[in-house]
Amino acid sequence: MKKLLKTFILLLLLINYSCKAQQLVQTPNDISKLKTNEQQFLNKPLKSLLKEIRPEIKTAFATTDSPSFFTFKFLTPSEINQKVVGRKDISFYVYVKEPVDWSDDKRPKGKEYIWTAQDIEKYGNLTVIRIKVIERIEN
Repeated sequence: MKKLLKTFILLLLLINYSCKAQQLVQTPNDISKLKTNEQQFLNKPLKSLLKEIRPEIKTAFATTDSPSFFTFKFLTPSEINQKVVGRKDISFYVYVKEPVDWSDDKRPKGKEYIWTAQDIEKYGNLTVIRIKVIERIEN
């Protein structure tokens, strides 16, 4: 009986861990879940929000006004420039409390808008204050 109880507890812990490990956004079409669960990310670091997004963020740029915000897309800059009728264009905006030090001039030429691991290191500790999601169909 003890062995059965130990096995059950171990299985329960593994299931619980597996459920928590699943990311909130599995596909670009799930991005609206960020807005639905916005309260979960407010006043937390940007990196905690980015961990919940499984599809690769390919393009990003920041606005340094007050409040500062990042715009993220799942398309490369060249894919964005190609107009495809009927394609869903998904963008999400993350407003942060601190000013953002973003300059296209300081970024590598031709890769000004590519989101990298170095960007996560540099901007990951900024505090999220708002999330906005925009989805539109290209025509």
